[in-house]
Amino acid sequence: MKVIILAGGLGTRLSEETEVRPKPMVEIGGRPILWHIMKTYATYGFKEFVIALGYKGEFIKNFFLNYHQLHSDLTVCLKDGKVEVHDGEAEDWTVHLVDTGFKTETGGRIKRLAPLIGNERFMMTYGDGVSNVDIGKLVSFHAAQGKLATVTAVRPPARFGGMVLANNHVMDFKEKPQIGEGWINGGYFVLEPQVLDYIEGDAMDWERESIEHLVAENQLAAYRHEDFWQCMDTLRDVRLLQEMWQSGNAPWKVWAS
Repeated sequence: MKVIILAGGLGTRLSEETEVRPKPMVEIGGRPILWHIMKTYATYGFKEFVIALGYKGEFIKNFFLNYHQLHSDLTVCLKDGKVEVHDGEAEDWTVHLVDTGFKTETGGRIKRLAPLIGNERFMMTYGDGVSNVDIGKLVSFHAAQGKLATVTAVRPPARFGGMVLANNHVMDFKEKPQIGEGWINGGYFVLEPQVLDYIEGDAMDWERESIEHLVAENQLAAYRHEDFWQCMDTLRDVRLLQEMWQSGNAPWKVWAS
């Protein structure tokens, strides 16, 4: 089953980083967040990826074109430029890098990948959010629902802290509650190829239009994930994820090494 990752947006809310590179290439622990997302899927055996490129897509292409050499020992012959690659890190992944347009909306990016999707079930997520969702259980859940689409529903990180008061006394103080109220779209979709019929073209937004049509026809299931999920929308989010990784407590790291 192929995994589509949307990686073409401008990332305007993270302009401190995205002026020079696309958001999925912002690094956590020395690796792009895109790599972290792919490692999660690969841990569950899903190793064929389709990356939907747009804004500064050449950065992502260069990362994968040079991946093997950059993570291996090299011997370079300066006389003729020949390079010998020695043992190094190797991921058993197949990565399709597809330019889906600079201004294309999220739905349009998926629609442009139709030739690669074919008539097969596929997965899709965004290139800026990490989670420890069990991909195997998610896929099994989708298969049991009989719907065209399943979204992973997550608890939003709380925006503000909270206090518990009794009379004039503070009984409890939480600067950063772990989760907020309700459920939100956490990405990590499982989709049937028929969802492409709900996307008209480049200008269609997956979240505001296509998903609403699926909901209207009772074709969207929700897999509730109560555990870790974190998006990377702001510089504060980047710092939070960095701190988790550096402390050795990164909940999304479900792989062994």
